[in-house]
Amino acid sequence: MEIGRHIDALERAGLDFVDAAEKAGFDAPVPTCPEWTVRELVHHVGYVHRWAATYVRDCRTAILSDEEEENAVGPMPPDDDLIDWFQTGHTDLVDLLRTAPPTTSCWHFLPADSPLAFWARRQAHETTIHRADLQGAVGDIAGVDADLGIDGIDELLMGFYGSRGGRLRCDTPCTLAVHVTDGARCEGPRSWTVTMSPSGASIVRGATAATDCTLRGSASDLYLALWNRRTTADLDAVGDLAVLGSWRERATIRWT
Repeated sequence: MEIGRHIDALERAGLDFVDAAEKAGFDAPVPTCPEWTVRELVHHVGYVHRWAATYVRDCRTAILSDEEEENAVGPMPPDDDLIDWFQTGHTDLVDLLRTAPPTTSCWHFLPADSPLAFWARRQAHETTIHRADLQGAVGDIAGVDADLGIDGIDELLMGFYGSRGGRLRCDTPCTLAVHVTDGARCEGPRSWTVTMSPSGASIVRGATAATDCTLRGSASDLYLALWNRRTTADLDAVGDLAVLGSWRERATIRWT
């Protein structure tokens, strides 16, 4: 996906995020983030938007210290100001990414064509996934366009787990194939193969000759399922379903 498409997705997700937060109320629990209330999730995403913007705006090439990060983000607002605070940070980030020079150089933590491409992509998916969390606190979770879903699956598998596969350890080596069944006209891959082992995971784009379990579905459904934001019960899963269970148990993204 082009940077502009990621920024558009970030903008839409932020608007839907606010809508869901207002419908749910700040004290509502978030089923897909059971340790958080809506209030805490709004705090988190608003914090992340300001944190990300600092690197791009300041062309910061080194990671912020804890003190620098706190100063960049500022204090959490009271409830009466929380939505306005979130919207200000979200709008500022969208505007910053749209106007930043393509040659912007700054710190980033996953492989990307450029730092600007990284931050636009990462914040698009960060906000979209947490939009799904808040919608789940209200009712049904909306899907995503096929190109965004394919891109988000690729970021998750090749970015997070491709570079941090040590989290996906299992005693017996096994393979999980993922196949997107729509989005034929979209750019990017439509299949991936995850091999989990005692030493961690290795992930490649494309299908291999034989796998222990194969999961098929639309880009939107697989995107949400692989991020553990929806069930896989109604998706097309064949083979050893314990392998899929191992993924869902182990595939959680944390900063450390």
